[in-house]
Amino acid sequence: MTDLQALSDRVEIAALPGEFTDAASVRDYDRFAALFTDDGIWRIPGAGVDFHGRPEIRAGIERLQSAWEFFIQNVHPGGISITGDTATARVYVSELGRFRTGEFHANYSVYHDRYRRTDAGWRFAERSYEVKYQSDRP
Repeated sequence: MTDLQALSDRVEIAALPGEFTDAASVRDYDRFAALFTDDGIWRIPGAGVDFHGRPEIRAGIERLQSAWEFFIQNVHPGGISITGDTATARVYVSELGRFRTGEFHANYSVYHDRYRRTDAGWRFAERSYEVKYQSDRP
């Protein structure tokens, strides 16, 4: 692999979490699901989320977003490690929002990501969310 290819891979991988956040924020559920491999997995253990495959991920994000009056997610990239056509990374997240029930929610978390190169480019093979701090105080 050339240095230019390695750089290109890093840029594409680093862009995926921002695309994920943007697609969820504007409720573009088809784009959101397309960021995963066909057999991709999205997990949020603390919320009982364990979706497998694009159709389940697409239905899941729509259902989850319907519970929020508003939801803001900010992401900050962590380390990326690339080995051939697979990669791993950590992505640090801060979220705040209000459920339609009126409850407030804020957290600081980290996504543990696995990526795979596909014909369409790099995609999430798995995202697993680990909450480090959570609050229900506005």
